[in-house]
Amino acid sequence: MQTHAVAMHMSDGLVNGSTALLFAAVAVVALAVAVRRARADLDDRTAPMAGLVTAFVFAVQMINFPILPGASGHLLGGALVAILVGPWVGMISIAIVLVVQALLFADGGITALGLNITNMAVFGVLAGWLVARGLRRFATRSRGGLVAVAFVSALVNTVVAAMGFVAEYALGGAGGAGLGTVFALMGGLHLLIGVGEGVITAATVGAVVATRPDLVHLLKGTGTPLPRRSAEETAR
Repeated sequence: MQTHAVAMHMSDGLVNGSTALLFAAVAVVALAVAVRRARADLDDRTAPMAGLVTAFVFAVQMINFPILPGASGHLLGGALVAILVGPWVGMISIAIVLVVQALLFADGGITALGLNITNMAVFGVLAGWLVARGLRRFATRSRGGLVAVAFVSALVNTVVAAMGFVAEYALGGAGGAGLGTVFALMGGLHLLIGVGEGVITAATVGAVVATRPDLVHLLKGTGTPLPRRSAEETAR
């Protein structure tokens, strides 16, 4: 089963037209809010970081990792972008990735684009950010604490995004599968995918904070910046 095609990058026809239109509207409104709020988070230092994060998520999403025989997953990136560049810029970053993938690589249906943006760029990013923000006191204690928070946030982000699909299928599913089957499949597989998402997110956030903790959005305003990795640590 190609998990990424069925779940996180929904194809055309999995839900009916009215449900697709409803979540296209949700995506447009959410992105409009994100664009307005993101202005406060972007400056000369964070704008290049946002571009790099967007490119990184795009590249890594193209790589699948196995979770079970016949099933694979890939990075969603919601918690990753939220932690590094904030939830509003992060939502825009993931939405850009999804639009490019749908238009140029047929990864996700055109009529399902609003659904995919809602699940991954809105639900996923916000879930990852809320968890990370709620655990920020642990993230500010040490690099290890931040890495652990990144892992948990990414795990939750993945499951919440998958449950977004289940909710949309419950409203207007047209794929022929029963809702109970969809719920069990999405929940079970994406809990496993979330572990891989957590590992990638934790490793990436850990690498950034080791050299440029000042660029990690989650740590801004905490008053206790984490120390950079020393030259001796980097050389080991």
